[in-house]
Amino acid sequence: MSINVLLRMNSYCLIEKVGFGIVERIVVTGYGVLAPGAHNRHTFREILEQGICTQEIVDNRGPGGSSIVAGLVHDESINLCKKKYKRYPKSSLMAMVAAEEAIRMAHIKESHLQELSVIIGSSGGALNEIEELAPRGEEYRTYPMHGLAIADAHTISSAVAVYLGAKGQVYTITTGCTSSIDSIQLAMALLQTKQTNRCVVGGTDSTLGRWSSYGFFKIRAVAGNTEIENTGIPFSKNSNGFVLAEGAGMLVLERESDALHRGASIYGVIDKVGSNNNATGLLLSNPSEKAMILALKDTLGDSSPDFISSQALGLSVNDDIERKTYHALFDRTMKITSIKGTIGHTFGATGALQTISALQSIEHGFIPPTLKTDTYGFEDMGIVTQPIYQPINRVAITTHGLGGNNSCLLVSKYSKKTDSK
Repeated sequence: MSINVLLRMNSYCLIEKVGFGIVERIVVTGYGVLAPGAHNRHTFREILEQGICTQEIVDNRGPGGSSIVAGLVHDESINLCKKKYKRYPKSSLMAMVAAEEAIRMAHIKESHLQELSVIIGSSGGALNEIEELAPRGEEYRTYPMHGLAIADAHTISSAVAVYLGAKGQVYTITTGCTSSIDSIQLAMALLQTKQTNRCVVGGTDSTLGRWSSYGFFKIRAVAGNTEIENTGIPFSKNSNGFVLAEGAGMLVLERESDALHRGASIYGVIDKVGSNNNATGLLLSNPSEKAMILALKDTLGDSSPDFISSQALGLSVNDDIERKTYHALFDRTMKITSIKGTIGHTFGATGALQTISALQSIEHGFIPPTLKTDTYGFEDMGIVTQPIYQPINRVAITTHGLGGNNSCLLVSKYSKKTDSK
């Protein structure tokens, strides 16, 4: 049976004694963002707090030359040396930009890079570039030298490690839409077992090519030739599919004692990640909420969040799972929001971006609104449709997707603990 004991470590921080192991709190000391309409963490906060939908119509991306609604990161937001990195996939470039902002915010010095690990989640990897290069693969003479590297999903994390000069462990997690939350879970395990001292962790995806859009058209998850306000509507039976988007969100995670020892600012605590799988088949979403309930319940423990940052993206099956989960665990006053009406669904980056959004809510005291929704069919929920300003101490985050993964995260406001018995 687990026992909680409050101890002093280096005269600074709280550690928990759970069973026979010592578990120290994992804190966030920096983060970076590249998302539709947001080229850094400051503009990300602006669009969330002010309720600005950054989606746009992209022509000739669907079948028969049809248009789709999408969330784009434009090339001018990626301020890197184009000559040096011109062969890198966009997902890697976005991750580099977001990671650079994160380590700058965390004041990571060159001396820290030797022990800096990189863990990045991605659903599609370099799918767009693979699609573009595929015709050239028919003939050896035209096959590009970097073709093999592009096809390797681990290029994403290794590219970020090279760009930053990080010399620690480097991993790439490809578990679909839960990838970045799963990356955070791995980072926590490595930090708590002292296999690494600090991590740049998060997610990135750029999957807006025809292969991706055609696939979602086939399963009727994306609509063509429609207006922005008619698709990707979280928590509404009137939503006509979801909005594909690209983006990257990166965080710097450290043990509390290490962060305090080097005088770093702490922006939040990653309390817990809970994860499981529905064991569903290819391209299927299990309509049952049972696994998600277990994942979120495991994540929360005895805690109650101030609000939930939901996975809801405008797909009936997904959003219904969210509704049933919340009804099972909370009363109907629980505040719920989704940032998918603002930027769209960023696949493997979504959990990291939701986590960063939650950290900004904690720091600045607001709940971002769920844009575009009329709440039709979800009237029995506490969906936030206008910004709410109040103190925020704790936020729960939910993610799930094709293949059956369910991953939830609890992030809380940081406060230095004192000795207690």
